[in-house]
Amino acid sequence: MAPQPPTKPKQRHRTSLTGTALRTTTIRTAATLALAGAASATVLPGVGHAEPRLTSAQVKAKVDAYQREAEEATEKYDGARAATDKARRSLHRLRDEAGRRTARLNTARNALGAFATAQYRSGTVAPALQLALSSSPGQYLQRASLADRAGDRQAATIARITREERSLRRVRDEATGRLRTLRTAQAAASRHKHTVQEKLAAADALLAKLTREQRDRLRDAAAQDDARTASAPRHSVPARTGGRAARAISFAYGAIGKPYVWGATGPHGYDCSGLTQAAWHAAGVALPRTTYTQINTGRRISRGELAPGDLVFFYSGVSHVGLYIGNGQMIHAPRPGAPVRVAPIDQMPFAGAARPA
Repeated sequence: MAPQPPTKPKQRHRTSLTGTALRTTTIRTAATLALAGAASATVLPGVGHAEPRLTSAQVKAKVDAYQREAEEATEKYDGARAATDKARRSLHRLRDEAGRRTARLNTARNALGAFATAQYRSGTVAPALQLALSSSPGQYLQRASLADRAGDRQAATIARITREERSLRRVRDEATGRLRTLRTAQAAASRHKHTVQEKLAAADALLAKLTREQRDRLRDAAAQDDARTASAPRHSVPARTGGRAARAISFAYGAIGKPYVWGATGPHGYDCSGLTQAAWHAAGVALPRTTYTQINTGRRISRGELAPGDLVFFYSGVSHVGLYIGNGQMIHAPRPGAPVRVAPIDQMPFAGAARPA
């Protein structure tokens, strides 16, 4: 028998598997790129082309961009957490008030029940017959009038408390809904923060790909920044600065060298708005928690009006803040890995300033 020519199904099967594998690889690669962002071209495996070599300046630019994203996400997370805590306290107060009002309502209902029971028992004799049998018709009518008025007062009290309880229930439901919304916002901010943390990890991988010479140059530049921070006076409040501003600046000087910690307000570490909030709290002024709320505190001022103690804000999204100390300098918590330090306000794009009241 002549040999059979080979059939095509196996070839089609191989083609199908190859197509599936290709689609799977494409999906996986797309997901990876979406997660790591711009860093994926240099740090993530599975890309089928040669990785471009980045200079130390390009790597530093990427790392700086990731850190700005991280700080912006942190401010949003801090705001959501503060708002959630406030809503939770409000909800607790509403529940306590509901409990007190419910107790008063139950007391009124019990009193009305006793009154109704007495009326029911005395009502076994018709009112006309009670009047006829009464030895003192005037006294009977007086008691009946008082009972009617008492019943009216009881009914009015119950109606009023019921209305209050209904109104309170609406407020409590609204507070519960607000709390749920805020928790959702907080979770979203937390997820965004986590995503930025992953991008920072990708940036760290970029740094690891630098040559030893490039890493040494970046490390030397960071060491110079730290040396300038160490040489800054620690408790020197600018001349002609007094009152609350002087106390805020003195606190900030005392925080120099402490680490940047996301979401922290001290005493062992700070993020940027956590530091300014803590400094002005030491001066007896309550600032809100985030950069985008602190900028609306007190009076907005121009750059030319800056005085020691003012809050200075940076970037278009108002994602960073420092405490101005005069002579073009501020104290701020820069970023993860960089401690609280003195720095020129010119090193970041200026967004505005505010003077706490």
